[in-house]
Amino acid sequence: MNNNEKQALQERLFKHVDCLAGLIGPRCFQRAGSMDATMGYLRQQWSEMGYTIQEEPFNALSDIATNFVVETPGTRRADEIVVLGGHYDTVRSTPGADDNASAVAVLLEVSRLLKDHVGKRTARYVAFACEEPPYFNVNEMGSQHHARSSKERGDNIVGMLCLEMVGYFKDEPGSQPYPEEIPKWLTWPLPTRGNFLTALGNLASWKLAYQFHRGFKRGSRLPLWALALPDKFEFIFLSDNRAFWEQGYPALMLTDTAFVRNPNYHQASDTPDTLDYERMAEVALGVASAMKRLLK
Repeated sequence: MNNNEKQALQERLFKHVDCLAGLIGPRCFQRAGSMDATMGYLRQQWSEMGYTIQEEPFNALSDIATNFVVETPGTRRADEIVVLGGHYDTVRSTPGADDNASAVAVLLEVSRLLKDHVGKRTARYVAFACEEPPYFNVNEMGSQHHARSSKERGDNIVGMLCLEMVGYFKDEPGSQPYPEEIPKWLTWPLPTRGNFLTALGNLASWKLAYQFHRGFKRGSRLPLWALALPDKFEFIFLSDNRAFWEQGYPALMLTDTAFVRNPNYHQASDTPDTLDYERMAEVALGVASAMKRLLK
């Protein structure tokens, strides 16, 4: 990709985040019209790319929520599915630029980059509703509905990549802390500057982490740390990847380390101007490259 194409990618990423977090703002059922506006934006974007959109409604407490699904069928191994997904809702307290408009922006742009790419496996892109409280981990999340439905259908999901806050980066020394539950002897080789992306998996997803790392590095200059960790580390369960682990599917959480790095997490200050769109473009290019490897 040349410099002009990268600049255009950055501009599209900013447009998505600005529309979701700037124009629409907090995206939740408690804020009238915000979910409908967000769903309309997703429909428009994927329709303009030429995708056929499947809408997946489900009961979320007292509301009817909707996941959005688009696919590119594979060839020789079309029954094997690679999922790329991220949630589009927020808590009421934040416009949610990093959490999680950044992920939706990358999801849309990776699906655009790979629109004409046909792998041996099927590529599935999913925008999930209702990841945030009060839906989180009470069997009301969009990802839980999709993963359960996939299992019931017998879908052979060989890997799921969960985009969770992928737009906040810092170069200052000491800008990357780590969760207190990680022993210090495990963090000493890790970077102290928040200028990298992390791919977090459980131990059962180590092969997916390895393949993702190899594919990502072929397409992006952004530093990446891919880690498969024991289930005792609770922070690896804090996004939509959890729903797929619950159904026995391998999955990774792709993240800028979320609240560990970003002080704007769930705050009114999580605005579009706080994100790094040049590095977000590198995230999109790396994820697209990794998807190509996984779809072989």
